[in-house]
Amino acid sequence: MDFESIAKSAKKAALEIADIPADLKNKALLAIADNLEKKKSEIFAANKKDLLDAESLVNSGEISKSTFNRLKLDENKMRDMLQGIRDVAALDDPVNKKLFIRELDEGLTLYKVSCPIGVLGIIFEARPDVIAQISSLAIKSANAVILKGGKESINTNRTILDIINKTLDNIEDFPKNVLQQVFTRDDVAEMLKCDKYINLIIPRGGNKLVKFIKENTKIPVLGHADGICHIFADETADLDMAIKVIVDAKTQYPSACNSVETLLIHENFPETEKLLAALQLAEIKLVDSPDSWAFEHGDTTLAFKKVKTLDEAIEHINTYGSGHTDSIITKNIENAEKFMNKVDSAGVYFNTSTRFADGFRYGFGAEVGISTNKTHARGPVGLEGLTIYKYKLIGNGHIVKDYVDGTKHFHHKDL
Repeated sequence: MDFESIAKSAKKAALEIADIPADLKNKALLAIADNLEKKKSEIFAANKKDLLDAESLVNSGEISKSTFNRLKLDENKMRDMLQGIRDVAALDDPVNKKLFIRELDEGLTLYKVSCPIGVLGIIFEARPDVIAQISSLAIKSANAVILKGGKESINTNRTILDIINKTLDNIEDFPKNVLQQVFTRDDVAEMLKCDKYINLIIPRGGNKLVKFIKENTKIPVLGHADGICHIFADETADLDMAIKVIVDAKTQYPSACNSVETLLIHENFPETEKLLAALQLAEIKLVDSPDSWAFEHGDTTLAFKKVKTLDEAIEHINTYGSGHTDSIITKNIENAEKFMNKVDSAGVYFNTSTRFADGFRYGFGAEVGISTNKTHARGPVGLEGLTIYKYKLIGNGHIVKDYVDGTKHFHHKDL
C-alpha cells in the first residue's frame, strides 16, 4: 500500500475512533496488555535478533552505543511497558471533558470540550517499548497513529504491533487502521509531505532526526532535539544528597534524554572536592571544558563548571541547556524558588534527580515523548498532550443581528 493510502485510512480511522465509548477503549487496552504478556517470549526473541543485527551497526558507526543500549527490551522494561498500558486504561477518559461552560445569554451556552488531535505521525529510534506506549495513549485519547521506527528495532516493532493489531481485530466495534506502521526512509519523506491527512508529527530520537523533521515538513512538530540537563549544587547543598542525586541522574540510565549532562557548582560550596571525588568513585568521567557545555554525551561523561552566583547558574542553563529538565540542590528555599521560576525549561526540580522527567513516573501512564515546545504541550506528553479542544455553542434560534441591534445583550456568565 502506498503511503497516501495509509494516511487516508488513518484519517478515516481517526474520525471513527473519535467518539467510541471509554469502556470500549479500556477493554481494548487491557486485552492488549494481556496478550503482550502472554506472547512476551516472541517479543524477546525478535528483540534478540535486533540486538544481534545492531552490533554490526554500532561497529560501522551507523548507530551509537547509547542507541544500542536503548534498543534492549528486558524483563524490567517489559514489566514497565505492560504496567504502563494498564495504567493508561485506569486513567480518566481525556476526551469530551468540559473544560469550561459559559452562558453567553439566556439559552445560549458555550462549552469548551476536549477532543482528539486526529492523526499522529510518530518517528522514533531504537526503544521498541515506544510502540506499546504510543499505541495505548493513542487508543485512550482516540487518535489514529502512523508509526515509523528505526531499522535497528524493526523485528521487535513489527512483532509488538502485530500482536496489538491482532488483539484489536478481535474487539467488536473497534475501528480498523487506528494503528499502522511503515518501515522505510521513503515513507518518512512521504509522511512529512502529508499535511492533508496528518495533524501532528512527534519525533523521538537524536538531534539530527528532530532537526531534519522540523526543517522538512509543514506539519506541526512536537518534541525535543537535545536532552542537555543540568544540576546546580549551590553553596548550601547537602553533600550526601548532592552525591546521591547526581549519581542517580548520571548513572541510572546514562543514555536517557533526562540524564544530567552538566553539573554547576557554586564556588563557595565547601565540599566541592569531596563531591567530585565521590562522583569519580561512582565511575563518572568529569570534564571541565566549554566544549562540553552544549553537548549531550549519552554516557557516564559529566561536564562540570564552577559559578559565582545563582544568577550565573541560571544564565548558564538558559544559554546552554535544551529546555528539557534542570535541578537545583540547596537548603535555601528562596534560591530554589528563584531557580525554578527563572530557568526556562519544561521541568525545573528542587533536590531531586532529573531522571524523574518521565510520563510513567508523573503518573501519566506512559508518554509519547518529552516536549520542549512552548505551545500546546510541554514536558512529558501523555493523554492530555494528545488532545486539543473545540467549542460547542448551543442556542435556541439565536442570531447575531439581535446583539448588533441592541435587542439582546450578552451577560457572559461562567457556570
